[in-house]
Amino acid sequence: MIKSINDSAVLHNGVKMPWLGLGVWQVKNGQEVINAVKWAIEAGYRSIDTAAIYGNEEGVGKGIRESGVPREELFITTKLWNGNQGYESALKAFEKSRKLLGLEYIDLYLIHWPVKGKYVESWKALIKLYNDGLVRAIGVSNFHIHHLEDVIRETGFVPMVNQVELHPWLSQKPLIEYCRANKIQVEAYSPLMRGHIKEIPLLAEIGQKYGKTAAQVVLRWDLQNEIVVIPKSVKQHRIRENADIFDFELSAEDMKKIDDLNRNHRFLPDPDNINF
Repeated sequence: MIKSINDSAVLHNGVKMPWLGLGVWQVKNGQEVINAVKWAIEAGYRSIDTAAIYGNEEGVGKGIRESGVPREELFITTKLWNGNQGYESALKAFEKSRKLLGLEYIDLYLIHWPVKGKYVESWKALIKLYNDGLVRAIGVSNFHIHHLEDVIRETGFVPMVNQVELHPWLSQKPLIEYCRANKIQVEAYSPLMRGHIKEIPLLAEIGQKYGKTAAQVVLRWDLQNEIVVIPKSVKQHRIRENADIFDFELSAEDMKKIDDLNRNHRFLPDPDNINF
């Protein structure tokens, strides 16, 4: 059982990745993201997830430095944007992200989306960055099973993480099974369904049994499914509340009730049909 905010998943190369992190998608660069990062670190989070396209890497870096927590205690993720995919351009994009963050190395670098005809070359660039010691772990985001099969077949190098949209309406069970079989850690973004969990009364009902909110129930469901989770918030009380999920355990019956909510519903595009 995952009992503490300090508990970590162990990636297939032995690197430890915290089960809980702060996501900063749609968080403004500057004071908003600096505050969110500092509040999260103060609340015990040690993992921050950003991306080049979010436009807030610089602020994330400032928040890290102002937190006063040693760099080696933190786990920082950023991502390669679609327009920079390809071998040489990926290497350049990584360097730009690293400089904006003000870090000597990145803990996890991900390909943000599987851009057709480019993601295999991008993956080769990430392998180079990993072999050069500039990043402690590499992975992908929004990859279906066939995308994962492509990069593994072409390079022989298995991603350490696959970060995907995952929540009660999109439980991604076949993908999770494939990733487990190949020792790829699944990470959930948009776990709280961009606010739509309010539309599922069952989650609040389950929460009442444990003295927890619907959001805390969903985040706990992720952890008990051994999924890394990165809820986003810019409110200090919410950041703390999202971390208050280590003192209870959902029953097998309640886990199944949440599993049964799946309807394969995406709030973001299907990775097979992206045009950005």
